[in-house]
Amino acid sequence: MDSPFDLPDVRWTPVSGRLVTARRIVSGVGVLVLGVLGAGAAVLLPSAWWLLGAAAWVALLAWQLWLAGRQVRAIGYAEREDDLLVRRGILFRSLSVVPYGRMQYVDVSAGPLERWLGIATVQLHTASASTDATIPGLVPEEASRLRDRLSRRGESRLAGL
Repeated sequence: MDSPFDLPDVRWTPVSGRLVTARRIVSGVGVLVLGVLGAGAAVLLPSAWWLLGAAAWVALLAWQLWLAGRQVRAIGYAEREDDLLVRRGILFRSLSVVPYGRMQYVDVSAGPLERWLGIATVQLHTASASTDATIPGLVPEEASRLRDRLSRRGESRLAGL
């Protein structure tokens, strides 16, 4: 085992690639607003320096589009006998381990963009406020299946206490 993030005998389930599209749309809108503001300023205050700003804008847009794909590929989850593992991150990696017996309830949510793309987010709530067990980018059928399965496992583990 090379690092605490490489667990033997764990089969990670990736999230939907549609999450890449969602993140690219959100990033693209943000960069587009920045570009419109920059273009308006360039019209009002003509200068050769705005070409440098335009190049930086194009580089930022390309970076955001590339990064979204990398970030989504790093998200995954694994159901084990006694707990759920959720991983994320490329540079700053994170691995959350949520014991089924500590789960209080499971939320499934989807905003307008997520519904349009056919994805949902599953969030696990435990007694600890600091637990970040959120799995974005699941197709609705998988989100429902996971919600029901985790709820059943949580109830059975809690009943055994």
